[in-house]
Amino acid sequence: MDNFGVALRITLVFYPFTSGLSTCLTGCSCTDDNLGRSLLCMETSMGRIPDNIPHDFTKIRIENCHLTELPQGSFSKVSALEFLWLNFNEITLMNVKSLDGLANLTELRLQGNKLTSVTWTAFQDTPKLKILDLKHNRLDVLPEHALRHLPALTYLDLSFNQLSVISKDVFMSWPLYQTAEKTWGKEGVVSNVVLALHDNPWLCDCRLKGFVEFIRTVSPPIILMNSYLMCSGPASKADKFFHEIQLKTCMKPVASAPETNITLPLGANATLTCLVKARPGPTIKWMYSLKIIRGFAATETNTDEETITSELVIPSLHLADQGLYTCTVNNFIGNSSVAITVNISPFNSSALLPPPVPMVLSDENSNIDIRIAKQTVYGITLEWHAETDNLAETWFTIHFSKFDLPKKEMIYIGPGINTYSLNDLLPVTKYEVCVTLKNHKPKEGQCIVFVTGSDISELEQRERLIHIIVIVCAMVLAVPVGMFACTTEARFSCFDRCVNLWKKRRLHGGNLQGTERQGTFDSLQAASDEGLCRDSEEKPKKRRKSEDRCKGGSAAQLY
Repeated sequence: MDNFGVALRITLVFYPFTSGLSTCLTGCSCTDDNLGRSLLCMETSMGRIPDNIPHDFTKIRIENCHLTELPQGSFSKVSALEFLWLNFNEITLMNVKSLDGLANLTELRLQGNKLTSVTWTAFQDTPKLKILDLKHNRLDVLPEHALRHLPALTYLDLSFNQLSVISKDVFMSWPLYQTAEKTWGKEGVVSNVVLALHDNPWLCDCRLKGFVEFIRTVSPPIILMNSYLMCSGPASKADKFFHEIQLKTCMKPVASAPETNITLPLGANATLTCLVKARPGPTIKWMYSLKIIRGFAATETNTDEETITSELVIPSLHLADQGLYTCTVNNFIGNSSVAITVNISPFNSSALLPPPVPMVLSDENSNIDIRIAKQTVYGITLEWHAETDNLAETWFTIHFSKFDLPKKEMIYIGPGINTYSLNDLLPVTKYEVCVTLKNHKPKEGQCIVFVTGSDISELEQRERLIHIIVIVCAMVLAVPVGMFACTTEARFSCFDRCVNLWKKRRLHGGNLQGTERQGTFDSLQAASDEGLCRDSEEKPKKRRKSEDRCKGGSAAQLY
């Protein structure tokens, strides 16, 4: 009994000491020094912050461990933590409560990660933070409130990021900057605040004016680690230091036009000119009948740093081109516009009017290849390639209408252009579009027939108002990665059967055997094939006569 009592007393004496000690994480090392207990994890395939980190660490260093995010309460159980190093990981996301419970944290290093933004309000939980190292990340924005929750910060490193424009108000609203000189002068304390902002792609236009002026006035106790900040753009200021440039105040765009009312004869080329003054450089768009113009060529020329001349060229005027054209410009301050009216002179009032050019049919058209290049939200984009003797001076005509209309709208395209977008297409409608040399009639192989639909899948929760039904000869395909459309070489009876089969498929909600395939363009038969025109309920039959086949069905593919 005496021996048992002695052992019990020894156990009770040592228990308070042994219970305070914690084990180390697997693959990591732990040390004790005069600053407290430290955890060191280097080049382990950790992937995420462990949940079982002992709570008695004052310093944690986890580097090259493939961490991808800082989730909520990442280190909330380690309330004594003062130093946190998470350098050279792959962190892209920082939760707003990722620093919850770290009221004693004084140093946070996140160098060499993949952060594009920082949740600055997270620093409300770290009022004692003095050192923040964010260099070698991908930060491209520094909001005005970024430093408001860092009253004790004395070292901030934002070098080697993607910052291009920031406001001086970022530093004006920094509590330490507002009170530093008064407090330190009164108390006689000699201390410095270090800022590192070098090696960012600074865009030295009017938006950076306040920041440039702030950098020029920085003086102790605030110290720049590298005071030679350099411009990356615009071109006129690239590779110049901040102290070498003078920036002007930003200015709302002002648009004007030398001529606001233009009258030209039918078939003439029209050039509309828009003069724009703005700081910084604006976005310029030409509008016609409230739609963005896509088929005409617009060019922009910089007269000086704040003046741009935009010219819209309308080739070979036809009646549909007359009307009101608007040059709209905008930058982050505001917008402006100017309207130009285009009139076409009557036939009997212009001595310069050329004689009418009849539509001709020529062998010159034989080498124009047309395809649907892409499908947009509201329509399609055509692309064509022609083999002519002088392509730089070759004009084209686009013939476009609903399939059953005898008269087609004609759109004239100038030299050097080989794409055109057809927009505002009606759903569940059959269209035909052809591309020829100017004033030539379409030939076989120069037209595409396609059908629009309203097939919006529940799995596809995005705006897709027009869906082009995929057609090869007389076969409807459901190919998510591409789109096919018949040329007019295919038999239209075969085409109509294709549409009927598609309607049956939509009605019954299932696949029609023999009419739907998954595959690529290379896997489709371009020659005659019974399966292309065969009804799903129809049993296999012998090959039909040649006149019932889909002859010469060629296709255009969209990727």
